[in-house]
Amino acid sequence: MDRSARDEILARIRAVRPDEPVSVPREYRTGPVAGGTVGEPGEAEAAALDGELIELLVDRLVDYRATVRRCAPQDVPGALAELLGEVPTVVVPPGAPVRWLSAYLGRIRRDGDPEPLTVADLDAPGVAVVTGCAVAIAQTGTLLLDGAPDQGRRLLSLVPDHHLCVVRAGQVVGGVPEALARLADPTRPTTLVSGPSATSDIELDRVEGVHGPRRLDVLVVTD
Repeated sequence: MDRSARDEILARIRAVRPDEPVSVPREYRTGPVAGGTVGEPGEAEAAALDGELIELLVDRLVDYRATVRRCAPQDVPGALAELLGEVPTVVVPPGAPVRWLSAYLGRIRRDGDPEPLTVADLDAPGVAVVTGCAVAIAQTGTLLLDGAPDQGRRLLSLVPDHHLCVVRAGQVVGGVPEALARLADPTRPTTLVSGPSATSDIELDRVEGVHGPRRLDVLVVTD
């Protein structure tokens, strides 16, 4: 009996497949990317590099039309309250620090207390979500959320129209390889956020909020 086209294709693939496992190079660049220096920086150089990485992250986020604000750790509650303004309801993940919203005067809903919030809850008018992040990539202006307690379920950051993300200075790295190495469990579902959700048609007319939050605010907490 003649073999089918599928069998023929699979047979050809098996014929050229190597018998031994193929070694894949993993020599990704993990050094500094802001100032171009390679090698282990000293204390002063490390501090300068951290500042450069934060500046690069902010520049990329602003270019993606995110709103970025910086503050010291003790000023986080006030900064979040100002960014939220008159937002009537804020959703937070189960592990978000209570003090984050201690200056916010609206309604606070903690996911899972007592039940997980539904899509309808998160998609209601006037709802914003405040999360942390696992790591931020300066070179690409990308925030990585991996479902840790201060980030919660993916649903929380994908459904509400307004996402406010808190990024600590120590979470900012230069490139993608460094970011992936920082993840506690790289097998967990990870959400990558680079600016507000946006798309464009063939005429390049940009439309925001089609597949996620229309507004992204980022609070960078510096030491």
